[in-house]
Amino acid sequence: MRSKSQNPINYKLILIGFFLVFLLFLVLRSTFSPSTPQQTQSSSLIHPSNSSEDQENTEDKPSIACPSVPLTQTCNKISPSLSNALVHYATSNVTPQQTIKEISVSLRVLEKKSPCNFLVFGLGHDSLMWTALNHGGRTVFLEEDKSWIEQIQSQLPNLESHHVVYDTRITQADELMEIGMSNEDCKKVTDPRFSKCQLALKGLPKEVLEIDWDLIMVDAPTGWHDGAPGRMSAIYTAGLIARNKENGETDVFVHDVDRVVEDQFSKAFLCEGYLVEQEGRIRHFNIPSHKARLGRPFCP
Repeated sequence: MRSKSQNPINYKLILIGFFLVFLLFLVLRSTFSPSTPQQTQSSSLIHPSNSSEDQENTEDKPSIACPSVPLTQTCNKISPSLSNALVHYATSNVTPQQTIKEISVSLRVLEKKSPCNFLVFGLGHDSLMWTALNHGGRTVFLEEDKSWIEQIQSQLPNLESHHVVYDTRITQADELMEIGMSNEDCKKVTDPRFSKCQLALKGLPKEVLEIDWDLIMVDAPTGWHDGAPGRMSAIYTAGLIARNKENGETDVFVHDVDRVVEDQFSKAFLCEGYLVEQEGRIRHFNIPSHKARLGRPFCP
C-alpha cells in the first residue's frame, strides 16, 4: 500500500521537474538569441543607408516626449475642449436636446469643416459638445435669457456667449410670415443691422455680424408657448447672415422643425431649394454667398 502511494508522487515530481527544465531552456534561448543583428539587417534592407549616416541620425534624433509610450504611437494631449466635455457629461445627469441621429447631421459637416466659425442660436446642455466638436475653431452662442447665461458661465466659463433681445411673439408668426413674403426689403441681402425687413435682428453684437460663419445652428429662442418670442427672426437672420458671407457656402441647421414656425419659416427663408436633408426634427440647408454672385435670387 505504501509503495503504491509513493509512486504517483514521484512520477508527478519528475514531470514537474522536466517541465521546469523545459521552461528554463526556453528562457535562456530567448535571452541569448541573436535577435538584434537580425533586426538591424532587416531594417537595413528596408531602408538602405550608410552606417555613418544612421549613426548621425540617431544622435540628432530628439528625446521622446512620452518614454512610456511605444515608438509606434504618437503622444498627444487631449484638447481642453474635449476633456471638459467628457468630464461635464460624465458627471452630469443632463444630456443634449438633440438625438444622436440629429446630432450626426451637423457632426458630418463639422468633421469636414472644423476648425471653423460656428454660430449657435441658443445656449444649452449641448453647448459644450458643439465647442468640443469644433476644437480649434470659434463657437459662439446667442442666448435670450441673461440669468441662464450667468448660470452656464459660472459652470463653463470658457464658452463664448452673448445676450440677444427678441421683440417678437409666437402669436405674431402669421403676420410676420406675410410681411416677409410680400415686402421686397425682406428679399434684399444686406447686413441685418441695416435691413429694413421687420424680421431682421438688428441688435446682434458687432463681433457676430463681422465674421463669416461656416455653420449656423438655430435652436433658440424659446418657441413652445404663446408668450415665447419664437424663432421667426432667428431663422430669417441666419439666412441673411449666410447670404451676406463674402465667399463660399454656409451650412444652416434648424432644430424642432416638427413645430409650425420652424417648419414654415425655414422653408420660406432658408429656401427648400437649399435644403440638403432632414433627420428627425432637424433640417440642414446649404446656402451660397450672394455677395460672390450678384443678382442671385433670394431663393433658387
